[in-house]
Amino acid sequence: MEPFSPPEPGLPAEKSSPVPQKISHVLVGVTGSVAALKLPLLIAELLKIPGLEVKVVTTERAKHFYDAQEIPVTLYSDEDEWQLWKGRSDPVLHIELRRWADLMLVAPLDANTLAKLANGICDNLLTCVIRAWDLSKPLLFCPAMNTAMWEHPITAQQVEQLKGFGYTEIPCVVKKLVCGDEGQ
Repeated sequence: MEPFSPPEPGLPAEKSSPVPQKISHVLVGVTGSVAALKLPLLIAELLKIPGLEVKVVTTERAKHFYDAQEIPVTLYSDEDEWQLWKGRSDPVLHIELRRWADLMLVAPLDANTLAKLANGICDNLLTCVIRAWDLSKPLLFCPAMNTAMWEHPITAQQVEQLKGFGYTEIPCVVKKLVCGDEGQ
């Protein structure tokens, strides 16, 4: 049996049938950490992955750190949740987003939202999506806060609580922070 070799770029494939590429849906949650400055870069990098469709859910505080005009995908916030629903048969946005997504990435996850999630508080669109999340699907979270906040004992407890729900932590990195401190 001869080994399979893909056709060279620019040449039609012989005796091959087109295989439709599966589209994967990634929902990005962004919270009010200064690390939200990197949201445009994160979205740009995700969009380089073939077959990936991305939507963003933002908290109101996160909006302070990026320009919505720089986000080339659908961006949802609390206002959208309430404008969409007018009556009993209308869709509920946090449930529709939960159904749409194959994976959720919360980056950055600030200390405030971490505390809310660990305690089951769902008072905005993002925390409602996460509270309703289908636990058979992956949810990744990237904590991002000042080192002093990160080192507080309650933070470790809250991170462990989220991991106990089955969520996956993407650990902090050591670097120079916007405030000038160096640390995680």
